[in-house]
Amino acid sequence: MTFPLSGLVEAARAAPIVPVLVVDELRHAAPLARALREGGLTIAEVTLRTPAGVAVIEAMKAAEPDLLVGAGTVLTGADVERSLAAGADFLVSPGMSPGLLAALGDNRRLMIPGVATASEAMSRHEEGFDLLKLFPASIAGGVPALKALAAPLPHLKFMPTGGIGANDAGSYLALPNVVAVGGSWIATGEDVAHMNWADISRKSREALAAALV
Repeated sequence: MTFPLSGLVEAARAAPIVPVLVVDELRHAAPLARALREGGLTIAEVTLRTPAGVAVIEAMKAAEPDLLVGAGTVLTGADVERSLAAGADFLVSPGMSPGLLAALGDNRRLMIPGVATASEAMSRHEEGFDLLKLFPASIAGGVPALKALAAPLPHLKFMPTGGIGANDAGSYLALPNVVAVGGSWIATGEDVAHMNWADISRKSREALAAALV
């Protein structure tokens, strides 16, 4: 079931860490979802960078219905349709194009578009987006950029992603305009490939403990 992004913001208050997942094999979806939930996480983003991406979203939702599972790397109208048909709760894109904007239609309320500049953030707000992804965060200015954007654009909230790790996630989450941070360190491709479910749960718990201090 999809929902307005206010539902994601509410879930992020309890667990503001969003693992960005690249999953090659469908058989890993259910145990991965369980590992994340056991670690206390409430939100996950499955990228569409592998042929299994859409099916993984569906399988993770089936295994852990309370886990909010979004589709990442959404680039086209076909990506939107396939992701929502699989049960994705939200959509994430590295940016926004006229074609993707048109394809979203009434599903615009489910999208977190990527921005890298103040002008892009202003444009996305004019288009109706209030939750944005600073991407790639570490290259687009990171914490200092978000601090600078907060003064002229206090109405916008961000989920920065890209180059964020365990050591600096807390610095982002301390900012009032940051709802959550996305990152791949919680469940790396190697973790998933080697089925390191206990390690994924442990890293989830450690990240939450640090974030909620």
